[in-house]
Amino acid sequence: MSHKAVKVGLTSLVLALSFGGLLYSTMGEATEYYKHVDEVMTQPSEWYGKKLQLHGYVVPDSILKRKSSLDYKFKVQSNGHVVDATYTGVVPDTFKGEAEVVLKGTLSPEGFTVAPNGVMAKCPSKYEARPGGPSGTE
Repeated sequence: MSHKAVKVGLTSLVLALSFGGLLYSTMGEATEYYKHVDEVMTQPSEWYGKKLQLHGYVVPDSILKRKSSLDYKFKVQSNGHVVDATYTGVVPDTFKGEAEVVLKGTLSPEGFTVAPNGVMAKCPSKYEARPGGPSGTE
């Protein structure tokens, strides 16, 4: 093997290892798991402190807003499992009881703390097609 081939091989190896290490360290810190409330709340301690995107439905009549602030407390449920959530910030117009939501944040023994701008609420079902066709008259 020539001296030039060894240099090219070693350089390629160093670059590949460097790129792999950088990718691993970046992805390790930024990984967010997308989970449903019932998946997380069966063994919540496994998820404490990890970044999560939590999917569920707002429990009707559970939204409490502190007067003259943007502090919210509410409950999110999925398949009979419920988690308390807290959030400070502006919520979408579609955020209300029974709304389907995805929350970004972290879980602790006290509940789910939603990150800034971490509330995403799906549009209500009134925008879905009615049975019998688009006009609902068929």
